[in-house]
Amino acid sequence: MNSKDTNLQCCVTQCERPLDQKYWNAQWESNRTGWDIGHAAPAITNYMEQYPDKNAAVLIPGCGNAHEADYLLQHGFTNITLLDIAPKAVELLAEKYIATPGIRVVCEDFFEHRGTYDLVIEQTFFCAIPPSWRNKYAKKMAALLRENGKLIGVLFDRTFEQDGPPFGGCTCEYKPVFDPYFEIKTMDPCYNSIPGRTDSEVFINLIKK
Repeated sequence: MNSKDTNLQCCVTQCERPLDQKYWNAQWESNRTGWDIGHAAPAITNYMEQYPDKNAAVLIPGCGNAHEADYLLQHGFTNITLLDIAPKAVELLAEKYIATPGIRVVCEDFFEHRGTYDLVIEQTFFCAIPPSWRNKYAKKMAALLRENGKLIGVLFDRTFEQDGPPFGGCTCEYKPVFDPYFEIKTMDPCYNSIPGRTDSEVFINLIKK
């Protein structure tokens, strides 16, 4: 079987262990945050450079250290909500942004979150949830966005040998998940991934239907 056939198999391992608040907080308490690249992803910052509305309501779910928020603040954005399920992560963010106008930090399960946003930034959150939750993810994203709101960011375009997280996949899996709720403006290979993720990511720009 060649690599193209492998990609088209669309087989994703299902994770049986609970990926709940206890699990993710344990990762933070023990400093097991290998997904953190230490800065905002270039694909995201390049997109946000041309995003016109600095007062847009922006949500970053599963935000972790929220490097994207630092970039947004430096570039004049004024209405940013950071959401994470891990109390330890939220504690660190709350301390960091205690005197920062324009930042709201929330400790909550994404699927229980209520709000209305113009833009959601996706960075290593989709890959952290079991593949069986992906339809639920897409439906919830659409519910949180205003009409014509956007979901942008990067998804993995590869599979992983180990049982996740992270969970990978390919565009042939992702398009059916998002198509009922979003116009898929962009779901293409990411040309400006960080070293180590070259040729293994897709950039998404999805518009709520």
